[in-house]
Amino acid sequence: MAIGLDNHGFSDALVVLGAAGLVIPAFARFRISPVIGFILVGALVGPAGLGSLVPQAPWLYYLTISDPESIAPFAEFGIILLLFSIGLELSFKRLWNLRRLVFGTGAAELLGSALLIGVALHWLGQSWGGSAGLGLALALSSTALVLPLVGTTSPVGRGAFAMLLFEDLALVPIIFALGAMAPTASAEGWAGIAGVALRGGLTVVAMYVGGRLVLPRLFAQAARTKSPELFLAASLLVVIIASVATTAAGLSPIVGALLAGLLIAETEYHTEVEVMTAPFKGLALGVFLITVGMSLDLSLILANWAALLAAVVGVVAVKAVVTYLLLRVAQARPGVAAETGLLMGSPSETTLIVLATAAQAQLIQASTANFWQTVTAIGLTITPLLAQLGSAVSRRLEGRAPVPDTIDHAGGTRAVVFGFGRVGRLVADMLARHDQPYVAVEADIDAVAAARDAGYPIIFGDVSRTEMIERLDLSRARALILTMDEPVLTVRVARRVRAAFPDLPIIARARDTIHAAELYKAGVTDAVPETLESSLQLSEAVLVDLGVAMGPVIASIHDKRDELRQVIRREAMLGREPRIRRVRRKDEIEPAA
Repeated sequence: MAIGLDNHGFSDALVVLGAAGLVIPAFARFRISPVIGFILVGALVGPAGLGSLVPQAPWLYYLTISDPESIAPFAEFGIILLLFSIGLELSFKRLWNLRRLVFGTGAAELLGSALLIGVALHWLGQSWGGSAGLGLALALSSTALVLPLVGTTSPVGRGAFAMLLFEDLALVPIIFALGAMAPTASAEGWAGIAGVALRGGLTVVAMYVGGRLVLPRLFAQAARTKSPELFLAASLLVVIIASVATTAAGLSPIVGALLAGLLIAETEYHTEVEVMTAPFKGLALGVFLITVGMSLDLSLILANWAALLAAVVGVVAVKAVVTYLLLRVAQARPGVAAETGLLMGSPSETTLIVLATAAQAQLIQASTANFWQTVTAIGLTITPLLAQLGSAVSRRLEGRAPVPDTIDHAGGTRAVVFGFGRVGRLVADMLARHDQPYVAVEADIDAVAAARDAGYPIIFGDVSRTEMIERLDLSRARALILTMDEPVLTVRVARRVRAAFPDLPIIARARDTIHAAELYKAGVTDAVPETLESSLQLSEAVLVDLGVAMGPVIASIHDKRDELRQVIRREAMLGREPRIRRVRRKDEIEPAA
């Protein structure tokens, strides 16, 4: 069946794809955040932009989005895929380690910000019920914008993720609480909150148990077919089923998406799933940002600019101060606390949901909801700018100069070391001893400052962010050495760099033989398992001290090393022997008499 250009869905799809394929690369060329690009495109092609001129110029119909509500489900799916990808980067162990930040700092940040904003609005004339609804709505921060800007592995990203995770968990209880506060509500509203908590807890436990049993078998079958389409379909099916299950239990669908990602992260298929779903996540998030831009009415903003400016500044200031103080109590550095506070200062996409709920519960008037919806849209738009401001404030507080975000190759090509912990520093020392030029990249500003004081050539940067790797310009690097103590991140960076630079030698630190095999699959030139040689050397020392002759001990060590080498070669399907040997001096084997 032919599809005409007058079809609403077809026309809107052309606009969205045109924005993704033409406009956004233009913004990237001038190093403008794609987030801002998508939002500006939404404002331009939305009903308050060029869409308002369609009656006078019908040809603009093909350049505008005629039915904004029709693309809303795709925007929601983008947020779900974002939480799913975040789950793929985590583990249950890491999530457990963050429990104090999530349920301590995260809860205090949400409730503290809501209380201060609510009291201020009540002082300005709002009822207590309306103040509570607006306070809770505006205290939420944007998961969809914050985490792509800072990731989840940097100091700022870890704190932001913990607080955002608590907000996502609290979203549905907030909605139920506002319903219970409505003038026409009965006492059953609070019982409903308890029921949601019980059903949600049982659903999460059931999904955890079922996922651990079913998912490895499901993806094993999909992998055996060697069909990328089937593998992708299985991945999306898991995300959708998990989101529907938590929604049916009364929780947010993004909680189900996060749990699905966590469960798949525990399997050996997580890297393949992440690669398969990444394009869909990026495009769907772009649709979400376009819908944010479409909610901006420039004529309304100009008519009420003073009140809107005061509201945006007030909300950002309250949330930034509360977040800063709480993170300082949690022993975060001043720079990290300030940067996280500003980044979390703007409202969230879920703020719009809570505002609609408060209006439906008759806690606030429709005109009040519309005003704060505009404040929310403006806040989302300026989030990337707040991130840049936070980075500048962080540098100021910690007394450090701005660091370059590209590698200076004026002095010739050099090796690049990602990570500057104990392993990265030792590699740098050995490169320097043999007069090999290099530069290191590290995300921990304290480590960067200490290394600079010691004279090491190092720059500050978070290599978990795609933009950072692009800015590093590895085209002239002699080699890339990955020393980070984060297995998932190492594999992801290796795959990304190998795709961009097929001929670049990549040498990676591996945790064990299984991790080494994953790295070889990702395209590294050499992977060095850190536990392998240390374990073999420990075994050698034990056997010698027990009185076993040196010759048989060394022979058995070599045999074990060859055995593990074959394991890596088989798992990684290599056509060559992996380089995991230790060169011994002759006097180690034959001590002088």
